[in-house]
Amino acid sequence: MENQKQENGTVVMPELARHRNLSTGWRGIVIAVTVVTVLLAMNQLFNAGFFIGYTWLDNEYQYALFGLLVPIVFLIFPATSKSPLDRVPWYDMVFAGTTFGLLVFFFLNAAKIVDNGWEMGAPDYIVALGLVLWLLVLEGTRRAGGTALFVIVVIISLYPLYADILPGPISGLGSTLADTTAYHVLSAESMLGIPMQALANLVIGFLIFGVALTQTGGGKFFIDLAFAMLGHVRGGPAKVAIFSSGLMGSMSGSVISNVITTGVMTIPAMRKTGFRASYAAGVEACASTGGVLMPPIMGSTAFIMAVFLNIPYITIAVAAIIPSILYYLALFIQIDAYAARNNMPGLPKDQLPKLGETFRQGWHFIAVFILLIVMLVYLKQEVLAPFYATALLIVINQIFSHSRWKMKEFLEFILATGKLLAEIAAILVGVGLIVGALSITGMAGTLVNDLIFIAGGDILVLLLMGAITSFIMGIGMTVTAAYIFLAIVLAPALIHGGLDPLSVHLFILYWGMVSFITPPVALGAFAAASIAGANPMRTGFEAMRLGSIIYFVPFFFVLDPAFILHGELSRTALLFVCAVGGVILIASALQGYLMGIGNLHRNAILGWPIRALILFGGLALATPGGSDLIPFSDLELGLMALATAGPAAAIAFFFERRAREAVPV
Repeated sequence: MENQKQENGTVVMPELARHRNLSTGWRGIVIAVTVVTVLLAMNQLFNAGFFIGYTWLDNEYQYALFGLLVPIVFLIFPATSKSPLDRVPWYDMVFAGTTFGLLVFFFLNAAKIVDNGWEMGAPDYIVALGLVLWLLVLEGTRRAGGTALFVIVVIISLYPLYADILPGPISGLGSTLADTTAYHVLSAESMLGIPMQALANLVIGFLIFGVALTQTGGGKFFIDLAFAMLGHVRGGPAKVAIFSSGLMGSMSGSVISNVITTGVMTIPAMRKTGFRASYAAGVEACASTGGVLMPPIMGSTAFIMAVFLNIPYITIAVAAIIPSILYYLALFIQIDAYAARNNMPGLPKDQLPKLGETFRQGWHFIAVFILLIVMLVYLKQEVLAPFYATALLIVINQIFSHSRWKMKEFLEFILATGKLLAEIAAILVGVGLIVGALSITGMAGTLVNDLIFIAGGDILVLLLMGAITSFIMGIGMTVTAAYIFLAIVLAPALIHGGLDPLSVHLFILYWGMVSFITPPVALGAFAAASIAGANPMRTGFEAMRLGSIIYFVPFFFVLDPAFILHGELSRTALLFVCAVGGVILIASALQGYLMGIGNLHRNAILGWPIRALILFGGLALATPGGSDLIPFSDLELGLMALATAGPAAAIAFFFERRAREAVPV
């Protein structure tokens, strides 16, 4: 990463090859569009009344954001790897201009679309214009979301045209090209469906806040804070990665950008203290992946989940607290066990940032987070909270001379915001086509019964089917796209089987995230491997082992919603205590070192059986009992854990003590 540099205390990465280096004129256009977009969002969400005496329809507002943001994608993202990166070719100007023009037309006719019900039968000229927009949206999705997402969106968006000729379980109501086009472009169920509604009404503020936090040096502050607090302990740099990447990931909502932002600091520090390249990269990949599942801000998918379930976003954030604690606890214990087993010290204190100095320079980041949490939890202002937090952050940032933005930095912030909003908008509009196709064909309703029939009515089998499907979908799609597809197709079947709706939707989200650390794709692990100079596949398997608790936690909270604070507090407390004990045993067994016992693999013959018994005991202790799906009570599972892990730990302690006594003093 030799091109990395520092500006105003913020790590600045070289421009990604997939982005164009825009000229001053084009940058000016993107900046202007971004400012107008933010002002429109503030007018709509704050009821600011910029347009006196006129109230916008929902589809007018969404067409406006659509028309401002998606055309930018053609300016930012080159069509192919061979396209010029230093200029915008004529065909991309045509694509951007045509997209903008079409959406201006639909914006101006928004009231007619609603009044005349054109989504169920539009005039021919509207269909022709809609077909052009459909094609442009597909191309924008390809550029912003990648080829895999593009292929899936194309196939599913065309599904209404051939749904009636497919065999039973995957058949649906057929539709003509004209009707399908009208539904995709004009209805509130497709391009303007749940994904775009979430962006327009919830996600946009948090995306702006995430960019502001990064641009003002938030990433560096959290990394410095983590080094000051944990850098000196055994395995310190790896524990720093957990802390810093978890915080940044919860804000950015992107595994890859999180790896790139924090990994360039944490991975070299881990390597410096003796961690293998693949192990260091695996730690960073797991830490960054978990950040997207961690409150208070999680990723954009959580906001879409709130729209799907019609519940406040803060309900989802609160529900995710215990699962995310268990995930990071398992990661922390594994790293500590690995460092202890391999005698890996932390960094010397004189090489680390001073805690007091770090707080003095970055206390305002903590203050902004406090404001955000207060507004989310107590004031219930989830729509407005990120705007206030962003404003406070920028105001405080301008007070300090060491971080104060000049006009250049302020324009860079607006430009970065515009690029992110355009990318997310193009992906979400494309994903909306999936929602629309499943809606117009009625496929979601028929699949519920088909899936239950295939599973033989067994909810555990259905859960396993859901886990595998979520993982496979997560390989080919973005997390948001995979979640939306499964929320429509799979979630109703699980909920119909008697499971808690929020548990089911979190289950899908978690298993969609699994693909980031699981070979053969493991995009998060591969991104970290490129920074560490490690073998990508080996890094993927290291990440898979380190993050293995992510495969179990979703089953815990689906089996008993008390894990996500749905139920009596006493039940939640009991399950949490048991789960913490179980996670410690699981993580220790995976790394071969248990606190208070020592190395579990002192004996070459009994080492693996000891670790297997402790792993089994940990799973038994962490699994909630007493439900219809688990035939054992909490007490029986606890006794099972004691009967397996207890003797195994005792035998390991005997071998460890004998090994220590054999070492000459």
